[in-house]
Amino acid sequence: MTTTPRIAIHGEQLPFLTDAIAGGGGAVVGLHEQPEGLVLDHGNDKRALQGILDSTPSIRWVQLPSAGIESYAHSLATHPDKIWTSAKGAYAKPVAEHALALTLALFRHLPERISARSWGKAAGTSLHGLTAVVIGAGGIGLELLRLFTAFDMEVDIVRRTEAPVPGARRTTTADHLAELLPEADVVVVAAALTPGTSKLIGAAELAAMKPGSVLVNIARGGLIDTDALVAELAEGRLLGAGLDVTDPEPLPDGHPLWDEPRAIITPHTADTIEMIRPLLGERVEINVRHLAMGLPLEGIVDSAAGY
Repeated sequence: MTTTPRIAIHGEQLPFLTDAIAGGGGAVVGLHEQPEGLVLDHGNDKRALQGILDSTPSIRWVQLPSAGIESYAHSLATHPDKIWTSAKGAYAKPVAEHALALTLALFRHLPERISARSWGKAAGTSLHGLTAVVIGAGGIGLELLRLFTAFDMEVDIVRRTEAPVPGARRTTTADHLAELLPEADVVVVAAALTPGTSKLIGAAELAAMKPGSVLVNIARGGLIDTDALVAELAEGRLLGAGLDVTDPEPLPDGHPLWDEPRAIITPHTADTIEMIRPLLGERVEINVRHLAMGLPLEGIVDSAAGY
């Protein structure tokens, strides 16, 4: 039996959200109209969320606008009875595309060439036949696997379990990361930031990386020990690092990474708001439709795992 879910929006009632709710067969209502679902826009007031949930017991489903859930941890902890969904997997394509762009730029020495004022010597490395380690097997990690295999790369996946990822040369856990790093030409961090993954890439892991390899982070800055990365890049053993996220973030003016010629830093723009609004709309429409039909929702949050 299909119902018409009553959905409230926390934040601005933008057309891409109202259209998505209507497209999924739902009705947009106010918080005083006993909504059963609450959809958050990207500019929502995170501090107000818990109060809304406390005062609106009719809400049984909450849709977060981001893949990461750390900003909503307190509300999640105080309302474990709700069904929580995030945008995990929804933004995979643009983020994986950015990771590929950073990887290509580093191997083709673009930071050096962009600032060059003379012809210089020929330099560059093709991705074809290289080996990659992708840390994380969510939507971004799987999309990266697809992109890298298009370049005939061997790809090893690091994830929470050793359940094989189709298409990967090897699937293993972080306990075996040290075995993979010396063989990898590129290491991409695409995992969720949790207490267990904080500073997953530290001084020991950086020292284990292959000389001339590159490190790319499009997940969360806290997954890498920034001080250790600054020290490793200064030694010149690695070809470079491509960072769309940093710790701290925003990266302060005057930070050593800004003066590091081997680093490319983009300001958390792997998925701009223009890119992701349509993708969030698709996730909302699917979940409203599934809510109406009593089907499982997409992007269910595992608060214990941290994503």
